[in-house]
Amino acid sequence: MDPLATSPQRRRLPPLHPAADQVSKQHGFRSNQTFEPLPPPIGAYPYRLSLESIVPPAQAQQLASRLVFHAVGDTGGIQNGNPQQIVALHMAGDFQGAPQAPSFFYHLGDVVYFNGESSQYYPQFYEPYAGYPGPIVAIPGNHDGDALDPLTAPSLAAFVENFCAAQPHLSPEAQEVNRDTMTQPNVYWTLVAPLVTIVGLYTNVPEGGRVDDQQAAWLEAELAAAPKDRFLIVALHHPAYSADAHHGGSAKMGELLDTAFAAASRVPDLVLTAHVHNYQRFSRTYDGRQIPYLVAGAGGYHNLHYMATLPDGSPLPKPWSPPDLQGVTLETYVDDRFGFLRLTATPASLQVEYVTVPRPQESWRDGPVEVADSLTLQLQT
Repeated sequence: MDPLATSPQRRRLPPLHPAADQVSKQHGFRSNQTFEPLPPPIGAYPYRLSLESIVPPAQAQQLASRLVFHAVGDTGGIQNGNPQQIVALHMAGDFQGAPQAPSFFYHLGDVVYFNGESSQYYPQFYEPYAGYPGPIVAIPGNHDGDALDPLTAPSLAAFVENFCAAQPHLSPEAQEVNRDTMTQPNVYWTLVAPLVTIVGLYTNVPEGGRVDDQQAAWLEAELAAAPKDRFLIVALHHPAYSADAHHGGSAKMGELLDTAFAAASRVPDLVLTAHVHNYQRFSRTYDGRQIPYLVAGAGGYHNLHYMATLPDGSPLPKPWSPPDLQGVTLETYVDDRFGFLRLTATPASLQVEYVTVPRPQESWRDGPVEVADSLTLQLQT
């Protein structure tokens, strides 16, 4: 018998679980993942930022008729920067020859691996997006807030410096890249635009996500206050649903959202998440309507997360309904390519496309770039 097998110090990885056990689960406490205190807000409650304040005036005049933007998370190329760079180059390519250039990139968290260090902002953020012409806004992910030494660099200190500055300026981390810091009012905040409202949460460091009562109350208030004549999107890093074999979905985040929906008497049109390094689209029936819950975390971190399987080891079909989650369906997924979301809003519709890019071993110029998934939401229906 192995004498270490019964030692309390020896930790063994749990066996892989079938997909049904992964989609929405309770993540237990881990001693190496602590709930980190939030930095004080830069702006005033209720922490809103107008899109018109961060885009050029000429572009702001077009926003009431058509708005294009990008979204993806988990981009930091800490060990291999090629996947992130390929995604960034193809996102920047949307500014060339398109009917209308994107207005901004909404980052879904994990900008910098592994511990949100300021020294990593140049190689993992400023340099890869040096050719991206639009502004970049963000919510933090768990790696952005997981400080190595909170006494030396408090949780989210570098994120606040680069995304929540009191005034736009060139930070030291940008070096030769001519990109100003962003002026988001808080680490959780609302982007107000003529055609969409995006309510963005910070779900902290522990696996499965955690949100304190103050932020939960803010979420309820922002949902209730969101204009009803435009699309409402909720963004958070940890997904409520995910059938991947690594992280899985978070029942805690699902409960947080459901509680807020009920308290506010308002349901979003779309939920955007990341954390899992692939793409998944779930549809969830709620109060007589279907809400798309997207996972978009294949933005550049080198290690993709593959999907869990059925109990017999076979791949998940498309679509697939978890047996214990009534009203939730995994419509489709992509777990073997990096990619990004392209969203196009008009007064009547919101089109969402997931664009996959060439693999690092393929030519980034000549390899396949495909719209792997697409859906269109109608505001009135």
